[in-house]
Amino acid sequence: MLEIKDGKGGALLEVLRDLPYVKIKTLTSHKAKVLKNLKNAVDELNLVLAGKMEARDADEILDEL
Repeated sequence: MLEIKDGKGGALLEVLRDLPYVKIKTLTSHKAKVLKNLKNAVDELNLVLAGKMEARDADEILDEL
């Protein structure tokens, strides 16, 4: 998965398409959102494990639902 600024992706995509060992798969907006949320969750977990962020209780999270 690559995130490319507007206007810059076309040329890179053409180069990547010409490489026989590169597979290109377009993400749906739903899958992109799920991956972004998953990345944010992993980033938060890493902050908790590094002691830079305090973990929340599961009960607190469930109460929000």
